[in-house]
Amino acid sequence: MRRPLRVVQWATGNIGARSLRAVIEHPGLELVGVYVHSNEKAGKDAGELCGLQSVGVIATNSIEAILALRADCVLYMQQWCNVDDICQLLAAGCNIVTTRVEFHHPRTLDPAVRERVEAACQRGNSSIYSTGSSPGFITEAVPLVLTSIQRRLDALTIDEFADLSRRNSPDLLFNIMGYGKPPAAFGEESLAHIKAGFAASLGQLADAISMPLDDFEVSGEVATARHDVTIDAGVIPAGTVAAQRITVAGMRNGRPLLIMRMNWYCTKDIDKDWELGATGWRVQVEGDTPLDVTLRFPMPLEEFAATTPGYTAHRAVNAIAVVCAAAAGIRTTVDLPQVIAELG
Repeated sequence: MRRPLRVVQWATGNIGARSLRAVIEHPGLELVGVYVHSNEKAGKDAGELCGLQSVGVIATNSIEAILALRADCVLYMQQWCNVDDICQLLAAGCNIVTTRVEFHHPRTLDPAVRERVEAACQRGNSSIYSTGSSPGFITEAVPLVLTSIQRRLDALTIDEFADLSRRNSPDLLFNIMGYGKPPAAFGEESLAHIKAGFAASLGQLADAISMPLDDFEVSGEVATARHDVTIDAGVIPAGTVAAQRITVAGMRNGRPLLIMRMNWYCTKDIDKDWELGATGWRVQVEGDTPLDVTLRFPMPLEEFAATTPGYTAHRAVNAIAVVCAAAAGIRTTVDLPQVIAELG
């Protein structure tokens, strides 16, 4: 039997805390370190940071202390990408699995960044892999399986549905996302941020099936509430934003080929004729072997906040073994073996 892989959890936010818990409970992994940014979390036991009993691993905000652990893998899950830190880790021989979106499609990564990261991988004989639920699982792993029975693909459309009515996050919904406010055009910065992550993942998929894309188009729409709506976060007055739809379309020969459409709503009682499914995903494949697959999140809305972080965190944890065994460099879902969970 192989020895447990030595793992560091880097950042302990919403996704990172779930990932940390999964590592502690995993039969084939050994948690050896936790990196945090705040002085408030530094010095705390890892178990305390994810709702478990103490495990004897103390969080630190020192990268030198993390490098000294000589871990097999770092789960890099902070809210911004620090290429300097990533390169230090890789050059020291630490493989990285990250939920950051920057590394889904190496071919379109900024050339200077790609050169630095690849050089660090070669120095440390290490690899880095971006994954998660969306983008990741639903834009790569699932479509690769569904297209494996096609001989002609006309279009592949992924709809993501999220019912936010039971999310008690007023600042996020009202101040950041703009629900409950008069309808206005999406800001270019917001659309560009979403486009970047999904374009990389869809671009990887397109290359894998030998249908490279020419360009990406992104658009955003809003729908307003027909009546006053009370949700857990507060009240959405009639005539204000109650649903949003953002579409990232990968274009080939002047038409959309791979489409990711995010449908986020606080109520279905809106002024647009949108088909809004239950929280989850729907994947429609148009071709010579058409498919229509729905993946729902089958839990009560009040359990979503506690459950949904696992959809992103767990795939990253399950990928550790194949990433540690991979050739040095920036790795993708296409060139890695299938990620198989070790559940026993």
